Amino acid sequence: MPEAERRALEALLGHRFRNPDWLERALTHSSRKSEVGEGRSVDNERLEFLGDSVLGLVVSEFLWRNFPEWNAGMLSRSKARLVSTRSLGEAAQRLHLGRYLRLGRGEEKTGGREKRNLLADAYEAVIAAIYLDGGVEPASRLVRQSLLDPAMAHEPSLLGKADHKSALQEWLQHRGMGLVEYRVVKETGPDHEKIFHVEARLGSRKLAGSEGMSKKEAEQNAARLALERLEREGKPA
Repeated sequence: MPEAERRALEALLGHRFRNPDWLERALTHSSRKSEVGEGRSVDNERLEFLGDSVLGLVVSEFLWRNFPEWNAGMLSRSKARLVSTRSLGEAAQRLHLGRYLRLGRGEEKTGGREKRNLLADAYEAVIAAIYLDGGVEPASRLVRQSLLDPAMAHEPSLLGKADHKSALQEWLQHRGMGLVEYRVVKETGPDHEKIFHVEARLGSRKLAGSEGMSKKEAEQNAARLALERLEREGKPA
């Protein structure tokens, strides 16, 4: 990475690296390594593994200190939201990490710089790189500025609520099973007390159906039932 480019990124990260190799490795996707024939240890997968743990600690402590009235379930749900692929991808976008990624030609051609999963992985790897280079404080500071502060600025009370739709989609995404579609199949009751009946579908398959006093509530209920069903089906008898 050219020095001017690295300095610009360091300014965004709020950390000047003593060992710039950590940063370059954090930004190197495995597609780049395989195409240019570099060694096994130069992509960001190992750093991503470490960054996941550092991130989990920082987020857990933040929630524990800032929401003393929350029980363990609310803390766990909030943490899951904050460290989801979607949330980390958005944090990476705030830091413009996409423009600095080192990608192989294939990933470059298919829009890898905008892919949420690649951005989320790079974000975790950068957290690990900063941790290894400067310790937990600069890593924690970056997490607060790029992830936690924006979340607190946007309705922090919602963090403790269950988001079954996100949980279902992440479960399916990890298994390469596509996107869920929510369909309102009917509406019943008077206008001032309308009940929405919604189905969660994966392609032609109906995963679950439920109802609610709003479309959002019905979708969340259907997603919860769908995830429970899929998890039961995935367990050995």
